[in-house]
Amino acid sequence: MTAPRPATREALAGLPAEVAPTLLGGELRVTTTDGVVAVRITEVEAYHGQGTGPLADPGSHARMGQTARNATMWGEPGHLYVYLSHGIHSCVNVVCGPEGVAGGILLRGGEIVEGADAAHIRRPAARTARDLARGPGRLGEAVGLRHPVHDGIDAITGEERAGASARLFLPAEPLAEIATGPRVGVAGVAGTDAFPWRFWIPGDPTVSAFRWGRGAQDAAAEARIYAGPPPP
Repeated sequence: MTAPRPATREALAGLPAEVAPTLLGGELRVTTTDGVVAVRITEVEAYHGQGTGPLADPGSHARMGQTARNATMWGEPGHLYVYLSHGIHSCVNVVCGPEGVAGGILLRGGEIVEGADAAHIRRPAARTARDLARGPGRLGEAVGLRHPVHDGIDAITGEERAGASARLFLPAEPLAEIATGPRVGVAGVAGTDAFPWRFWIPGDPTVSAFRWGRGAQDAAAEARIYAGPPPP
């Protein structure tokens, strides 16, 4: 198997739903004083910015425009948007799209392929290796990126920020098989198959389980009702 290649800003310049599948099988490598932790990316979710793509994304942090929280999403591609979820979990997103046009790809799950000892120290609750980075909060914790100090860190140049550096690598060849479906835990219509912007490697044990977001299952059922009966 050919080794992953360093990501470039040009490779990340498309819309999130276009770029997201190309991250699968790639790696995020984070270096801190504890050493290197590398995660092979197995699951991602795309989130579009305000006014991008054919369909407005009500699940995106950038849906209402630029704020202090989401400012990194509006920067040049290849930086990492690290935000706090539920006031606890630092979640890692790869910024994509042209500078000034918000877009992000959430790293939902992965396999720790280097630095497992450091990841286990950070994630003592993980019972097995597959649980180290299975889910976005776990992934952020395992690699050692934290909000707010690492928000905006550049994964193209690897420039150090707050004691850490990050590099993103993309697979040299596209994967033969990729699965797609609704995003996990996203509320309302944004968490239905109207937005099949979750991508994952089928059968990989580090992919997180699907769960409906608040009101998403009802929204999906309502959409099916109004779509009319299936063709004969």
